[in-house]
Amino acid sequence: MNDIQHLINKINKFRDERNWRQYHNPKDLAISISIEAAELLEGFQWINSEEALKTNKENIREEIADVLIYSLMLCSDLGLDVKEIVEEKVVKNGRKYPIR
Repeated sequence: MNDIQHLINKINKFRDERNWRQYHNPKDLAISISIEAAELLEGFQWINSEEALKTNKENIREEIADVLIYSLMLCSDLGLDVKEIVEEKVVKNGRKYPIR
């Protein structure tokens, strides 16, 4: 089992032990990703990156984790292979934004 699948299994186990899957349909997971991404932005609001990392690093770490957790749950629920979709997107971006 790869590291990503291990994380997904751990996340899903946590969710299932609390009977939260009923609240985690694709639409609500997508909304949650957006909300958590906005919370990540709050750590940078009105200050430069260096200051944000100096004063908000722990919160930034937690919000990144929340974005990733919801994203991994959504991939799992949709039957998407995380490694595959990321690799495909990197190739697509490489064609869209070639090295000059």
